[in-house]
Formats: sequence, C-alpha cells, structure tokens
Amino acid sequence: MGESPGGSRDRSIHPALQQVSSVQAWLLAIRPRTLPAAVAPVVVGTAMAAAHQAADLFPALAALVGALLIQMGTNLANDYFDYIRGTDTEERLGPTRVTQAGLLSPRAVLTGTVVTLGLATAVGAYLVWIGGLPILVIGLLALICAVIYTGGPFPLAYHGLGDVFAFAFFGPIAVAGTYWVQAAFFEWELVLAGTGVGVLITAILVVNNLRDREGDAAAGKRTLAVYLGESGSRIQYLTLLAIGAIVPLVGLFVYGWTGWVLLSLLGYRFALQPVERVMTFADPAELNPALGETARLVTWYSGLLAVGFLLGSPAGPLG
Repeated sequence: MGESPGGSRDRSIHPALQQVSSVQAWLLAIRPRTLPAAVAPVVVGTAMAAAHQAADLFPALAALVGALLIQMGTNLANDYFDYIRGTDTEERLGPTRVTQAGLLSPRAVLTGTVVTLGLATAVGAYLVWIGGLPILVIGLLALICAVIYTGGPFPLAYHGLGDVFAFAFFGPIAVAGTYWVQAAFFEWELVLAGTGVGVLITAILVVNNLRDREGDAAAGKRTLAVYLGESGSRIQYLTLLAIGAIVPLVGLFVYGWTGWVLLSLLGYRFALQPVERVMTFADPAELNPALGETARLVTWYSGLLAVGFLLGSPAGPLG
C-alpha cells in the first residue's frame, strides 16, 4: 500500500474538506496543537538559565525556533511516511492527515519536510557555533530521528520506540540543551526538570497511540500501545502523570529547589478530564479531546514550573 513520491493513489477529498485552502492545509499538516511539546522544554530550560543569571536572549530564541521547526518537520514526515506505508486510511480516527485526505500531494508534503528540516539545520548551525560539539551531536540526532520516526528501514514508531524518542528529545535533552546554549554548563538537575516535562509530553503520544491501537496493529505499526494493550497503556498514562508530579518534590529534597516549583502541581487540575477519558472510554474516538487536554496539562505544568524557578532565583547548585 505505497507509492513513490511522484506516484499517485486514489485520494478523493472528503466533501467537508473541499473548501480547505492551501494555507489551511499546511496548517493542518504542521499540527499546531502539537507545538506546545516543542515550546515547553525550551521555556523550562531558559527559566533555569535565567534563575542562575545565565539567560541569553538570542540562543534562547534560536533554541525555540529550532525546536518548533523540528516538531513541524517531524509532523510533516509522519504525514508523508504513514501515508506511503499505508498506515493512514479513511478509517483513521484522529485529526486529518493532509496526504491521506488528498489536501496536499505526497511530493508537496515531502518537499515541505525537507524545507522545514533544512531551516532547522540553519538555525542549528548558529546553536552549534554557540554550544559546540554537544549541540552538534544533539542536533544531528534530532534531525535523523525526525525522519526515522516513521521513515527509513527501521521506523522508530513502528517498533515501539516512539515513546522513547518523545521523552528523550522533548524532555531531558531539550531542557539540558536549551540551558547549555545559554550557560555552557550541565548539571543533573536539568535532566530531572526535563524528565517532568518529557513524561507529560510522552503522555500525549500515549493517548494518540491508544486511540489508534487497533488500526496501527492491522497496518503493522507496532507502537508501544500495541504491545501493552488497552490496560497496559492506561497504566502507562497514569504512571507518566505520576512521575511528572513527583519531579518537583524530588527537586526540593535532592537539589534544593525552592517551594515555588510546587506551583507546577497546580497544572494538574487539567489532568482530571483526560484521565477520566483514558480510563473509561468505550470508543477510541472518544480519546480525541484527551489529546488537547493533555497538551494543556503540559503547557500549564511547564509554564508554572518555569515560573517557580524564576521566583526561587537564585537557588540550587547551578548558581
């Protein structure tokens, strides 16, 4: 069920989508609702740098732009490769995939992927100039993983490794990398803060894969949700949220974070609805709202954690 980039497949546009403009189609393709996953770790890493008088505006902005471009490039690549592999079909339960829906051609989406990741590379060159070899390694790995997440001979998402990628690159690596390009310094508390962000971002992916579990299994896409099953994925979701709540407490006792970081726990008021949906859904389509609700949890948790670091400045061994 594939085609070459320049090939063709019968992709009739659903009547409800026929009035979608080209600009709207590209907005659908980059999936704006997923972008908090790129913003959150940069905000936390920059707040930690600011709390220790090491913030630097231009590297921080470059880290933010680079993270957004990587996220958008990954989304475009997923849209393209999932269509080429035949994973996305008309039975898809999630948000519209523009290639499968016929809104954009496979070649256009592939070109968009290359352009977006090319821009990310340009931004990354500046960050490498600032941060040196560690940022070069992180940047190259991020670019490679953006493609092989669903592309290449061993796509990560098709072998149960998507969750690992999401956690690492949108959690500890992103937070520590953001801090490094501003302060040129590393400490393990950066990994702890990144863990709190990363587990909640991974929880978004868990909801997505739990919703698509049956279709993915039929298409040969062996996500972790396919391996764990419905009950196992529910446990995974709750475990990830629990780890996120524990992180600021560990920071208090291990790294001397101030009590202000506990503000992050106020974000958990937004966890009630998605938890209820994940634990009680009967139809997988009922999980669609839980995606946005979990993303909202990520936004509030990360934003309040960042505020906590700023209000508690100066503190901790990084100072």
